[in-house]
Amino acid sequence: MELNTSEELEESCCAHEERKSHHSDKVKNNLTTRLNRIEGQIRGVKGLIERDTYCDDVLTQLSAIQSALNSVGKILLEGHLKSCVLERIQEGDDAVLDEFLVTVKKLMK
Repeated sequence: MELNTSEELEESCCAHEERKSHHSDKVKNNLTTRLNRIEGQIRGVKGLIERDTYCDDVLTQLSAIQSALNSVGKILLEGHLKSCVLERIQEGDDAVLDEFLVTVKKLMK
């Protein structure tokens, strides 16, 4: 999902002093829906393990969960880059680039 309108970008922008995000209702609903789905998938995997389901089937489900989590991370990362990071760079705070790179490295583990 891309943040397309300037209104959505502004609403998702974090205030550097508070270090808080302000996502639009559309983005929040999208993320919440995705996370609720992931939560259900995790409960499903727990059930598979409790029922001694074949390992390959469990691993396939874990792969789907990881992919869904990656999608949530990509949405958050895009919003962060287009709003918080950009705003701080425009304010002359180039240190945000190092912070951003650390975050990207964490996501790529």
